[in-house]
Amino acid sequence: MRTESTDTLLPSAARDPQPRHEAPAAARPARRQGGLLRASLGFAAISLLGFGLAYAAATASLGGLLFPGQAAGSLIQRDGRIVGSAWVGQPFAGDTYFHSRPSAASHDPMAMAGSNQARSNPDAQRRIAGATAAVAAREGVPPEAVPDDLVTQSGSGVDPHISPAAAEIQVARVARARGLAPERVRAAVAAHTEAAQFGVLGAPRVHVLKLNLALDTMRP
Repeated sequence: MRTESTDTLLPSAARDPQPRHEAPAAARPARRQGGLLRASLGFAAISLLGFGLAYAAATASLGGLLFPGQAAGSLIQRDGRIVGSAWVGQPFAGDTYFHSRPSAASHDPMAMAGSNQARSNPDAQRRIAGATAAVAAREGVPPEAVPDDLVTQSGSGVDPHISPAAAEIQVARVARARGLAPERVRAAVAAHTEAAQFGVLGAPRVHVLKLNLALDTMRP
């Protein structure tokens, strides 16, 4: 009986397999790292363009459409000239104006900062004591009658408001310097006193810049 070798029964591909061109084992991690790098760069580019540009442009456009005044900085104008912002306090001097809170940043919005000093700090205590004596002498009131916000610095350094109590002790001085009846000045203070937001957030406060601008329009 004739038998054939197993070589003749196997397909030619099985008898003589062609070598498979596979990447060396050392090259596979490099390929995976390259894929991860491309994915990371792609995600970074999408995030930068999507959130850094597209999202910012969309929110700025929507804000300008819905709240044009606020988006522009809540600017306050007088006779066609920008005199300030509703969110940035200004320093005032002299007897004809209501004075703002002290500022650790000289009321500079580009350098917003507080003093970062606690009431227990000796330097803060000396500064507050000196400011209290100066305000009391200027307003003609005893030192214990001086409200805290007239001698302490706000956290931002550009707080545009003072408390109604801080405005009240300045009424007599401003009225006397402008030749106005104290009742008229007090009415102007009331007109520029803002209530707590939504009735619960914050406390009543007087906008100093708006009040002083209103005083400039009043005649004896």
